[in-house]
Amino acid sequence: MDSLADNDVWAYEKRSRSEGYASIAGLDEAGRGPLAGPVAAAAVILPEGFDEAGVGDSKAMSAAARDKAYDRITSEAVVGVGLVGPDVIDEINILRATHRAMKAALQDLGVAVDFILVDGLHVPGLGKPSLPIVKGDRKSISIGAASIIAKVTRDRIMLEADKQYPHYGFAAHKGYCTKDHLAALDKWGPCEYHRKTFTPVAERMPGCRLPGLE
Repeated sequence: MDSLADNDVWAYEKRSRSEGYASIAGLDEAGRGPLAGPVAAAAVILPEGFDEAGVGDSKAMSAAARDKAYDRITSEAVVGVGLVGPDVIDEINILRATHRAMKAALQDLGVAVDFILVDGLHVPGLGKPSLPIVKGDRKSISIGAASIIAKVTRDRIMLEADKQYPHYGFAAHKGYCTKDHLAALDKWGPCEYHRKTFTPVAERMPGCRLPGLE
């Protein structure tokens, strides 16, 4: 892991280019912690000269600001997305599923990558040199952009899930473990979007009463 002392959100990209890497991707994920929905990952290659205004840590942005940034990033940058659903998360565990989603996002870019800036800890098997950066979504513009793509992609999936199963309140909590979500699980049991190996869901597996899910 590494850190740069200044506040330049392009610092890691600049250093990577100075070391001879031309195509640099930021890589981040969204949705490791929720009880429901996929884990999403995004890889983003920003063009040099990209205006960083309004792009940063997705968790610190409003939904409207994320949507605006999402539109600009997808129109100006090379973007790849990877998704791993609840069934696979239950089969291989959330850590492996997250790594799988990240690799899928890199593959989805459709272009060669020379170097990868990764949010958080080291991800094995990426196939290219990489640098893990703790809180990278705040420190690297490329990772920040990837965090926005991953977050918006996943949130939109959960909004669609809410239309199918409005009983759970997915539109409000996006599958995270909230008081209202647990209350809905107590009443209805889990649905196909739930991660059934996650303890709060596993404890509520018996007696599913939602029509069509018995």
